[in-house]
Amino acid sequence: MEINELRGKDYKPLGEKDLDQIVDAVYRLLTEIGMEINSKKARQIFADSGAEVDDETKRVRLPAGMIDEALESTPSNVTLWGREERHHLQVGENRVYFGTGGTVLNVLDLESGEKRKINIDDVANISLLVDYLDNIDFLVIPVYPDECEDKNVDINRFYHSLKNTKKHIMGGIYSTEGIDEVIELASEMAGGRDKLQKKPFISFITCVMSPLVMDETYTDFLIKIAGEGLPLAIPAEPLSGATGPMTIAGNIALMAAESLAGVVLAQQINPGTPVLFASTASALDMKQALYITGEIEMGLMHAGLAQLAQRLKLPLYSTAGMSDAKVPDIQAGYESAMTNLITGMAGANFIHDAAGLLEMCQTVSYEKYVVDNEIIGMAKRAIRGIEVNEDTLAFDTIERIGPGGEFLTDEHTYRYMKTEFFQPEVSDRSPREKWEEAGSKKTCERANEMARDVLSSHKPAMSDKEMKELAALNDKIIRQ
Repeated sequence: MEINELRGKDYKPLGEKDLDQIVDAVYRLLTEIGMEINSKKARQIFADSGAEVDDETKRVRLPAGMIDEALESTPSNVTLWGREERHHLQVGENRVYFGTGGTVLNVLDLESGEKRKINIDDVANISLLVDYLDNIDFLVIPVYPDECEDKNVDINRFYHSLKNTKKHIMGGIYSTEGIDEVIELASEMAGGRDKLQKKPFISFITCVMSPLVMDETYTDFLIKIAGEGLPLAIPAEPLSGATGPMTIAGNIALMAAESLAGVVLAQQINPGTPVLFASTASALDMKQALYITGEIEMGLMHAGLAQLAQRLKLPLYSTAGMSDAKVPDIQAGYESAMTNLITGMAGANFIHDAAGLLEMCQTVSYEKYVVDNEIIGMAKRAIRGIEVNEDTLAFDTIERIGPGGEFLTDEHTYRYMKTEFFQPEVSDRSPREKWEEAGSKKTCERANEMARDVLSSHKPAMSDKEMKELAALNDKIIRQ
């Protein structure tokens, strides 16, 4: 099985003593303060496993031994399968993957550039675009179509995504019935539920509420998915200065405790459940009391969380690449680049939200998916680092060419010219004269053209015939 071996190891904002203190704080948060757990099912599971449970206050405190046992039973590496071998992901250690994310309601229209509501066509088109963009490794379904209600959104989001990409698909869910419908759809595609469990090409997201709350709905979703043995991520989202401490270290500790509570619950239900320790932690802009996503401190948080996940030997669902810009402009570029780069260099595993998101995660842009694909490609090249061996040192080549010679026509140059340097598709590296002759197009214009070309020419992952057969399984599916 081919597995990407891009590994981040070069950025470590936390020292070993720092990590010791954070781990201690996480355990104390769970053992001394505990979680408010609003699911009666979950409280009973914890009580049966030996946790201290107060049903009146809904407070649950976890014994340290229970946390230790859960860490032992949680897989350190989780394989998230694609529907082609090149799209398989082994999430864990310091392997690095970048993908999409969000549950966004608005899009910048590809034709007019105006902001409008998301529709079913956008779910399909974004999936198709992501399928083409080589540096984006997976699809977390990033948008919520306006014509869908909670009762039919799950099946529609997964159906139209599965139709258009063979990359691994993860998504949030909105109803228990929706979970059943999506699993039935994917099982039909896999050739049976047992085959889906062995090679899951879909996975799910549940949530923990900051600070220290597991709500009834998402916790019951967690219980159901863990019982199915399918992969799930359990993110918490403390906002520095609002639902979490202002300090980065405090936010990391809080988030880690919250997600770890979900990890522990999943292991009580089904030991060995493939679960991702997970974070969408960000911050509040204290000048305006607004949620923000493009701050460099988000990158710091998730780089620190990557180190913590590696210490705990947990696979990490992480966050980077978002922007507070309203259009895919220079601000969008530098905000996305900085957080993607440092989070990846720290070895965060499943870095979602890394492409397409604008306006504090309220809007997506087709052009930004294209540009972010390029940013991610550059970040991956930096993370890969410099390969040093006898051939790359090129001593024999230098000796052969000698003083005053040229390397342009040498076979050594030919051998490395396509792999040693990142090859962009959107960036313009031509002389000004050629750029002007081509219409003096800005990056966003070139990205718009590329997105249009892809959507008009790239083939969906499944044929119309195949998808019609699957659509017949559920009358809630909205046709394009």
